Amino acid sequence: MANKNGVQWSIRVGDGSLVVLEPEHKNRVMRLWDGLKGLVVKFAMKVWRFLKQAWDLGVDDPRKVFHCLKVGVALMVVSLFYYMRPLYDGVGGSAIWAVMTVVVVFEYTVGGTLYKCLNRICATFLAGFLALGIHWVAIHSGHRFEPYIMGISLFILASATTFSRFIPVVKARFDYGCTIFILTYSLVSVSGYRVEHLLSVAHERLSTIIIGTCLCIITSMLVFPVWAGMELHVLIPRNMDKLSKSLECCVADYFGDGDDESKKTLNGYKCVLNSKASEEAMANFARWEPAHGRFNFRHPWKNYLKVGASSRSCAYCIETLTSCLDSKNQVPESIKDHLSSACMNLSSSSSSVMKELAKIVSTMTRSATIDMAVQEMKNAVQELQNDLQSLPDLLIQPLDSQEESTTPNSPDKTELVQSEITVMPLMEVIPLVSFASLLMETASRIEESIVKAVEELADSAQFKQAEDEIKLKQNPTTSKIASEEV
Repeated sequence: MANKNGVQWSIRVGDGSLVVLEPEHKNRVMRLWDGLKGLVVKFAMKVWRFLKQAWDLGVDDPRKVFHCLKVGVALMVVSLFYYMRPLYDGVGGSAIWAVMTVVVVFEYTVGGTLYKCLNRICATFLAGFLALGIHWVAIHSGHRFEPYIMGISLFILASATTFSRFIPVVKARFDYGCTIFILTYSLVSVSGYRVEHLLSVAHERLSTIIIGTCLCIITSMLVFPVWAGMELHVLIPRNMDKLSKSLECCVADYFGDGDDESKKTLNGYKCVLNSKASEEAMANFARWEPAHGRFNFRHPWKNYLKVGASSRSCAYCIETLTSCLDSKNQVPESIKDHLSSACMNLSSSSSSVMKELAKIVSTMTRSATIDMAVQEMKNAVQELQNDLQSLPDLLIQPLDSQEESTTPNSPDKTELVQSEITVMPLMEVIPLVSFASLLMETASRIEESIVKAVEELADSAQFKQAEDEIKLKQNPTTSKIASEEV
């Protein structure tokens, strides 16, 4: 580019060509423009990735999309109390409390919605009743003592309710109700000091809260309901399947039989370790749900938590097993080959037991083959123990066998050629022995924890008998009838 005088600056580079020098202010502008374009492109890419993640989430679980639509429908319906004059005149300015109630109490599952709705109604009614009673006492005590009575009552009830939230039983079932109790009592008691018609105001607010909660319950239960009990019922066997696959992949990877797909499946045990909070929340919400499907009102949801706790106990063992994969190359191949068959057999039988238990929980039907699968796992444990007992013989490896030679001149003298013996270092074997011991501990936890927890669940929930057992019970009767007809 030429300047005002038509002079153009350039330099000659190493290959002999000329490069025109641009003004410095133009380079700054270009750098600024490139930076702005980069920021716009990055922002657009982030928005695109966010939209793609949202789309994938909706495709994977369409129920979440339906939940969003249900919330929108509920808010649209309850807002009519504000938009339509006849409805607004019926509830007054307290119609906004119905909208707030829908926003606050509408949850993803039916149990979560019922938990918040019932807690909100009961807490609102109880707090309003106490606030009106104490307000009446304060008024009849005189204008001088009224603020003291209201303030002291607010302090005592708020402090006592807050302390009750630390009690485990109250926190698990009525934590939200305690919060609403404090909020309602504070609003009614404080506002009642300046409001004349406190009873009518409390009546309007309670009515609008009941309208909002009833609308949430009806929408949640009738329009594509998501039951917390069913979610928990599906989560427990799915975690058990993940454990079985992780155990198989871990053992296969240790002995060199794993592939890229198995390495991805290996981390399935981490989902089991992180599912405690979800299981407890689902079990708590499931207690509030009415009878639905195969679940009665008094379904033993606590037993599902026991099965989940037992699964996490095995998951901790599998996590320790995966830590042994870092030292798998330190063990000699001859020693690994000696235990590979027994370890693979034990992992396969243990996985079969967990898959069978997951099937029992999922179908709510007892299995006729679970005892056989547990016995095969015990036999595999015994086989691995026998191989471990024979392991010291492999640590001593003779190079030359012992030789005896007798010379003709001295027939009574025997020359002994001492054999050379190589002893394998113990540190090379310890990782493999630790791995085998952890594998047996995992099998022990499956037998003593998960199997017993599933049996307790089957007894409490009255799972159906297996078809094979029913046929065995019916065969004697059938044969007896056939013999009488003959």
